Amino acid sequence: MVVLAAVVVAVAALVVAVQFAPGSQQAANTAALTSTAPSPSSAGAPSSAGAPPASSAVPTQPNVPKASEFDAWASRTSQWLDIPLRAMTGYAEATVTLGKEQPGCHLSWITLAAVGKVTSDHGRAQGDHLDPSGTLAKPLGTVEVRDFYNRVVSTANASGPMQLSPAIWAKWQRSASGGKPDPQNVDDAALTTGRALCADGRDLSKDWWNAVSSLQTAPLFLHRTLATTNVYGTVGQGSQAPNPAVLSAVDFAIDQIGLPYVWGGNGTGDADPGFDCSGLTTAAYSSAGVKLMRTADTQFRSVPHVDAPQLGDLIFYGEPATKIHHVGLYIGNQQMIDAPQTGQAVQVHPYRKPGDDYAGAGRPTA
Repeated sequence: MVVLAAVVVAVAALVVAVQFAPGSQQAANTAALTSTAPSPSSAGAPSSAGAPPASSAVPTQPNVPKASEFDAWASRTSQWLDIPLRAMTGYAEATVTLGKEQPGCHLSWITLAAVGKVTSDHGRAQGDHLDPSGTLAKPLGTVEVRDFYNRVVSTANASGPMQLSPAIWAKWQRSASGGKPDPQNVDDAALTTGRALCADGRDLSKDWWNAVSSLQTAPLFLHRTLATTNVYGTVGQGSQAPNPAVLSAVDFAIDQIGLPYVWGGNGTGDADPGFDCSGLTTAAYSSAGVKLMRTADTQFRSVPHVDAPQLGDLIFYGEPATKIHHVGLYIGNQQMIDAPQTGQAVQVHPYRKPGDDYAGAGRPTA
């Protein structure tokens, strides 16, 4: 049984640990502030028992800029994150609208954009695209998603660029333009998604996980949305464009969330379905055209070291003088993606905890 445990992700003022066992639907839908993550001595990865202090874990989520700066900001940010400009505009305008109507919700564009990315690749699933009005060129039905066990985990009868369920659409639908709401229009879908997230007086700076869970409970959706939100927040707060190879490697790693740890695994499928820690980092950077050594120890000794990790840096554990035994991929906001140990899945959690054997960070693209 593969357990996706030890997921602690800070989004706004939220620090959440999530544990689930794919073999149990009840466990799969359980979010708790406890974890069964391995200790550093057993697997090298920091466990999530005990959330990181808020001062180091809570990011300042980037806001939509004022009107005079909006066009330049939207164009720049959409290019940096490979978000179609028309989708970026829809996410941002929905955030502005709800920021005025429900300021206590603290909704950020990065949450809407992460949902759009994970569900339909911003409307590009199945070769589709948004037209100038923000409507999909071809109506998009349910984008089927299957987990490692080949079970369908996408929402039945979901549709549109945000893959909203019929129930959510019926309850929270709203047109951004004042006309008839259209689930295939990104402006309407983003605004409806935001209304669902902010429902019942939720404050996303305190209740982000439960808000996003109200859209879909599938673990793959939740975990990938958490990771994508972290990445979008990290890039969105930056003053320079991210390195394309770094962003490609990180995107690859997010897509592997939920696959099992397999000692010596390279994730090629069939008899090689998952990854070990260095297999994941090697494959992630290989997808971006960057060659890494195969083991955590050889990666540590072959990449330039850095004092403070940045997006895409390698995070190492062990004894530098003798043996490095674990590596993860930094995604910002004190978080990393890694393949921890047998019985656990590729996952997201803090890269530091008291008593860990953190050995430092390295930058493959330096």
